[in-house]
Amino acid sequence: MATVEGRPAQYGVTLRQLRELMESRGAEGLAKINALGGPQEICKKLYTSSTDGLSGSRADMQHRREVFGSNLIPPKPPKTFLTLVWEALQDVTLIILEVAAVVSLGLSFYKPSDDPTDIAHLDEEEGHYQWIEGLAILISVIVVVIVTAFNDYTKERQFRGLQSRIEGEHKFAVIRSSEVKQIPISDIVVGDICQIKYGDLLPADGILLQSNDLKIDESSLTGESDHVKKGESFDPMVLSGTHVMEGSGKMLVTAVGVNSQAGIIFTLLGAAVEKQDKEIKQMKKGDEDATLPASGNSHGANHARPDDNHVAPSGDKPAAAETSHKKEKSVLQAKLTKLAIQIGYAGSTIAVLTVIILVINFCVQTFVIQGKVWKATYINNLVKHLIIGVTVLVVAVPEGLPLAVTLSLAYSVKKMMKDNNLVRHLDACETMGNATAICSDKTGTLTTNRMTVVQSYICEKLCKVTPNYRDIPQDVAETMVEGISVNSAFTSRIMPSQDPTGPPMQVGNKTECALLGFVVALGQSYDHVREKHPEESFTRVYTFNSVRKSMSTVIPYKGGYRLYTKGASEIVLKKCAFIYGHEGRLEKFTRDMQERLVRQVIEPMACDGLRTISVAYRDFVPGKAEINQVHIDQEPNWEDEDNIVNNLTCLCVVGIEDPVRPEVPEAIRKCQKAGITVRMVTGDNVNTARSIAVKCGILKPTDDFLILEGKEFNSRIRDANGEVQQHLIDKVWPKLRVLARSSPTDKYTLVKGMIESKAFDTREVVAVTGDGTNDGPALKKADVGFAMGIAGTDVAKEASDIILTDDNFSSIVKAVMWGRNVYDSIAKFLQFQLTVNVVAVIVAFIGACAIQDSPLKAVQMLWVNLIMDTLASLALATEMPTPDLLQRKPYGRTKPLISRTMMKNILGQAIYQLVVIFSLLFAGDKLLNIPSGRGQQLVAEPSQHFTIIFNTFVMMTLFNEINARKIHGQRNVFQGLFTNPIFYSIWIGTALSQVVIIQFGGMAFSTAGLSIDQWLWCLLFGAGTLVWGQLVTTVPTRKIPKRLSWGRGQPDPETIQPGPDYDADLDKKPRAGQILWIRGLTRLQTQVIGGELQERLIPVPYSKTSTDQAIRVVNAFRQGLDSRGSLADAALAEALRKQTALSKRFSHSSSIDYADAARDTLAPHDIDVERLSSHSHTETAV
Repeated sequence: MATVEGRPAQYGVTLRQLRELMESRGAEGLAKINALGGPQEICKKLYTSSTDGLSGSRADMQHRREVFGSNLIPPKPPKTFLTLVWEALQDVTLIILEVAAVVSLGLSFYKPSDDPTDIAHLDEEEGHYQWIEGLAILISVIVVVIVTAFNDYTKERQFRGLQSRIEGEHKFAVIRSSEVKQIPISDIVVGDICQIKYGDLLPADGILLQSNDLKIDESSLTGESDHVKKGESFDPMVLSGTHVMEGSGKMLVTAVGVNSQAGIIFTLLGAAVEKQDKEIKQMKKGDEDATLPASGNSHGANHARPDDNHVAPSGDKPAAAETSHKKEKSVLQAKLTKLAIQIGYAGSTIAVLTVIILVINFCVQTFVIQGKVWKATYINNLVKHLIIGVTVLVVAVPEGLPLAVTLSLAYSVKKMMKDNNLVRHLDACETMGNATAICSDKTGTLTTNRMTVVQSYICEKLCKVTPNYRDIPQDVAETMVEGISVNSAFTSRIMPSQDPTGPPMQVGNKTECALLGFVVALGQSYDHVREKHPEESFTRVYTFNSVRKSMSTVIPYKGGYRLYTKGASEIVLKKCAFIYGHEGRLEKFTRDMQERLVRQVIEPMACDGLRTISVAYRDFVPGKAEINQVHIDQEPNWEDEDNIVNNLTCLCVVGIEDPVRPEVPEAIRKCQKAGITVRMVTGDNVNTARSIAVKCGILKPTDDFLILEGKEFNSRIRDANGEVQQHLIDKVWPKLRVLARSSPTDKYTLVKGMIESKAFDTREVVAVTGDGTNDGPALKKADVGFAMGIAGTDVAKEASDIILTDDNFSSIVKAVMWGRNVYDSIAKFLQFQLTVNVVAVIVAFIGACAIQDSPLKAVQMLWVNLIMDTLASLALATEMPTPDLLQRKPYGRTKPLISRTMMKNILGQAIYQLVVIFSLLFAGDKLLNIPSGRGQQLVAEPSQHFTIIFNTFVMMTLFNEINARKIHGQRNVFQGLFTNPIFYSIWIGTALSQVVIIQFGGMAFSTAGLSIDQWLWCLLFGAGTLVWGQLVTTVPTRKIPKRLSWGRGQPDPETIQPGPDYDADLDKKPRAGQILWIRGLTRLQTQVIGGELQERLIPVPYSKTSTDQAIRVVNAFRQGLDSRGSLADAALAEALRKQTALSKRFSHSSSIDYADAARDTLAPHDIDVERLSSHSHTETAV
């Protein structure tokens, strides 16, 4: 018989049995477990130990992966380079160009024999050259396509790399060889014993071996927002992708990866999606109006019961009712969209006019004035005019804009990782630059989260140093040590430091670590106490949550029970009826004593910035009861928490110090200087909060700002019926700086109130930090949610946009700097690009009118387009941020994208370039003493005259790229030039390419070689833009009319389309004008309006087993299909029917609220089917 490390290779339970086991719930699941012999017997069958876990040896792990699978869900393979090339070729204007070039190429070989006299006119050589232009255009198109595809390809690679890094960072606590180890979730195997606790996102399916007060949010599976109680005796099934909202426990892993409930859904989805893909493509080819009804929203919601998301316990999840298909675009997206549409219309109008003028002019000249007869060869002339028109359109439409946005964001995201910001939603990076308010947690963000007990009050003795254990009455000391050791999560421990000189390491909850550190400082061992009272022996645990603000544990004691409680001192002391007085005498704890204790002990501690914690206990005894004990005849009703945790005996009050991080006051000063208001929202005592706020610099002693407690905050903002009123919030939030003793609901209410406030002209852009499970709604509601990478729970991370990997407030300031830098990078690119656009379009248009030919040929314009779009966006989007960015106020939501200063630069440079080009066009031949290139034949050789115009234009463009580096009117445009190697490498590379094109381009680029003198003239005109730039800067901006600033206006709330396949105009028949500029706009709409920026988010970190995503996908998918027609729905319905155990659960889960990972809700019609089957949502990644 085969063996693995001395045990049989055959397990006592099969993969299929375990899969079936996990499909049942509640009593049915319990019966199945008992049929297999109970949890301990299943452990034996899987050759694992419920106390020691697996051995962790490589052979054992490998064997388990082979038999039961690994904890990975294979991602959809990335698109190949050829696929991306094919996608880039789908571009409408590129297709027009390709067709025109092919026609031109064909016509160059077409020699009609009907007019022998005409052929005699044609020089043999000229006939040979006719095909070159057609071929050159084709080659230019190929270059553009390859560059586009390469950019997409590198983006995809970058983000897949980032995804694997994020996934690698998600670790989970398992027991191996009797030790608790943190391992990556992909290493978890069937048979592992996992420790689960409040805030965890479960990485695999399993059955509970032991649990304390465990409540799980299964809304990601069921759509029900009530928390589900779990326990070994009534519902021991826990599933991957669900969130632990309360309590703790130990589970045996029974299914991983594709065999877990989440994995089964992903697998079904993958199959359904492929089938779907084909059907939808077929339907798209059919009548689009039929498949995409304008009222797309009407079908998706039909599955949902009207009360679907309102089952939340009151106040627990304020976000539940908020689920809506509207999401405001980010500031930059809104402004860019508006601008792009304006440019698109202007460009397409001029392009069409250019073609019409060229064609009419040609027809009048040829057929009316010269009186010639129509011949087939004239088609060539018409095609050439069309090519010029299309090329004007190519230059006019700023399709480099999405690329600049994407590159700038992708570059920033990469660099921000070095600054401890792990960006999960790309647009959060840019939104951060506009932030006007930050609501920050106190613990761990503003403070170091290294807590120590520095004061204690025991038996009426206040000690500001650690007391001597022998000085404390023995029974009080023993009870206190036992109370602290037992009544804290066993995952909280003090470990010896890796650095011998450093302080010991704190693992787990930092407040509990401070108390355990106090036990160690007293010279006692909490481990000995824990060995005497293992977790399995606990009768009941009331775990800490934001409502209780305390934790209690019941243990068996002398035939009865003992309850230990610890928590916020003012809350625990209210429940105390007795206290140990001088020398350990038991005294009644009267109201007067309570008030005196608060006044003389707790408030002074809090004013020193200390967090105060009380420890208390209560005994339940079967025999004669002492004064502070309770007599019981039978087991108390542990469900009646209010009566159980009452009439306690206070043991001690301790003051815990959590010092302010040394770098925080400076960071907050920077924020205030940058026009950002920092508010502290904390669960701590109001005095502690005030003290820390003053130390941080949030408050100054002379300020008259508000410091409120949660209770008072609520009384001020709610009306007589207890409803929150916006006008009342508007009276509070502008002056509020510290909100203490606040619940997560208060935090959510404050954030929502600030965002929806109309008290000021501009809306607040709010960033929020959070680490707890209950911070989810506030993190999601905020414009940018920051989760703590170290102390944050998985739930908080899932709801956030950016994860602070060092939990440090000063990293938020770096995020602001990067965000502003993104905005500035886009503005620099716009300033540069619009100058080129304006000049190229006007030159082509006036050239067409005045000399019946464009001075810039099609291939030349394509080259300029390549410099200006792809290369310049790379060069200008990769500038590093400077501290100057924090010297100004946020731009705000209504400030125009193109400021008056920028418009002054654009128009000023355009005037200079147009004057130079038209002077060269109409007088250059005389000035430079060269033959004129005006009025040449269709097939004439390239002239030096037009080559100089082209070369001067490119030189001016290149030097203007240096000007464009500054957008706030700074004079020194060279400052910091050499800190950006990408910029100067691209600049030099472009200049060298231009030399090659001019000297050796010949017929292909319509250029003739230039002499040194002519080159010097071109360089002189080019460098003139730098001198002219200084003159333009001198013109006062105040004199420029405000009308000239573009891209202003408040962004409207719009439904985001997270899918490049969906175009906003699909449900209307596109008009002819729209088709022309579809090239720029489809890209802009998919990349900027939200497709690629908004939803192609860097994958949710825990996507390996995150059922949330799967379900979000399923729901959105169902809605998307419903709105496309019932044909497509059948495939998915079929796939979901197979998943019998979950079919009921899907019947009403049309939208997921709080546990959902993505910030934006998918609207019914905006599903991108291609991305659905990829569990991580990262196909083209940005």
